[in-house]
Amino acid sequence: MRGLASAASRTTGPRRTPRAVTTAGTVFAALALCTSACGTGGTGARDEGPAHDEAVSGAAVAPQGSPSPSSAGRPGATELVRLIKADPTVSTEVKRGLKPCAADDYPLDTSYGDLTGGTVDDVVVNVLTCGDGVGVGSYVYREQNGAYENVFKAEEPPVYAQIDRGDLVVSKQVYEKGDPVSSPSGENVITYRWSQGRFAQEYFWHNDYGTVVGDEPSPVPEA
Repeated sequence: MRGLASAASRTTGPRRTPRAVTTAGTVFAALALCTSACGTGGTGARDEGPAHDEAVSGAAVAPQGSPSPSSAGRPGATELVRLIKADPTVSTEVKRGLKPCAADDYPLDTSYGDLTGGTVDDVVVNVLTCGDGVGVGSYVYREQNGAYENVFKAEEPPVYAQIDRGDLVVSKQVYEKGDPVSSPSGENVITYRWSQGRFAQEYFWHNDYGTVVGDEPSPVPEA
């Protein structure tokens, strides 16, 4: 699938803030940044993938038992799984699907970096599917009073979030009617910036993938 990671437990794209450190395996496929103009509008008469909730908020309460940044440092995969499953803002569907792909290898992509201006790095977590690495949920956790709180979530697959020069960049693939799951028509790329205690949308653009040379059968010459 274009624009999505192809396997579980991988790192985010190559662009990072100086403080951003990514964990786990291969790189999420780079955003197809075309010449589409930035704006704040929608994408017209298009049908996107299965919809869940998306929230941009700074008021979520950290679940009990969440790892303490001051005592545990950056949380590892096991701690993040526990955090996500205890988080009341995460959908039941995502929690139910968050299982090891093999042994203790959970399908998580995790990045650490400065998004909210705190004294401890924020944590960006992408929950993926094991089989094809489709992003089913993206979350940002911020340290607050010795624990992590959820300050952003996007649960509209396929979705993927990463840190780009201090901003949160979320990519969502878009499907027109009749598109197979493996071939979306394009993607929406949304940039969020932390402002006044919450993430606010800063930029929006849409990329059309178009028809790749070789997708169509070659014409047969007449005899």
